[in-house]
Amino acid sequence: MRNERPNETRTRILKSTAQLLAASPAGDISNREVCEAAGVKAPTLYHYFDDKEALLHAVVKEAFDQYLAQKRKIEHTGDLIADFKKLWDMHITFGLDNPALYDLMYCRASTHTVSPAAATARSEVMEFMRHIEDVGRLRLPINVSTDLLESVATGLTFHLIRSNSNIHHPLVSITRDMLISILIGLAPSYDDQLVSPQIVEAASTLRHELSKVQISALRASETALLKEWLDILSGN
Repeated sequence: MRNERPNETRTRILKSTAQLLAASPAGDISNREVCEAAGVKAPTLYHYFDDKEALLHAVVKEAFDQYLAQKRKIEHTGDLIADFKKLWDMHITFGLDNPALYDLMYCRASTHTVSPAAATARSEVMEFMRHIEDVGRLRLPINVSTDLLESVATGLTFHLIRSNSNIHHPLVSITRDMLISILIGLAPSYDDQLVSPQIVEAASTLRHELSKVQISALRASETALLKEWLDILSGN
């Protein structure tokens, strides 16, 4: 390994650490074990990683980056419910497939430090919540929605890991559907909107007047759009 490039050495250390974590039920490994598995001396390990914490963060980030790459290849269907279910199942599956890494991502809350991977995961959740908000279907404030989804997802994943369960456990779909009903409202329908009689009358009057004159301040396309909105408000 004398002719090995620096990046290759670093990658080998990360890969060896990930394998040790996967084989350790408690995720408890030592630097000595990492050095032996990677075939490096301690100075080499510390050349790439300041301490064990930095090494573990790097391993988690590497695995989570691969997960995100797969996740981002999935095209949004435009169906918020279907997309929510798909992303939910992917998150749970990642935790079940990588229990030690998932533990490192989220179980450091007691130290008041958030792992970079956990921070990235939260930003991804918030981005999806913002998308739901943009189309007018988010029932709760975006921060509350993000906190709720994140806490339920991580809590459930840890429960499944501890009970040696899989993605087909009934709680996966039960909690997912519960969150959908809490977070995502029905698609808006013009027929469902309550418009006061005063608004209906005003819109109808304005629509009638527009039919008599040409508005020079608006383009033809803008006038047509205004008339369409007034038709909706007046119930025509």
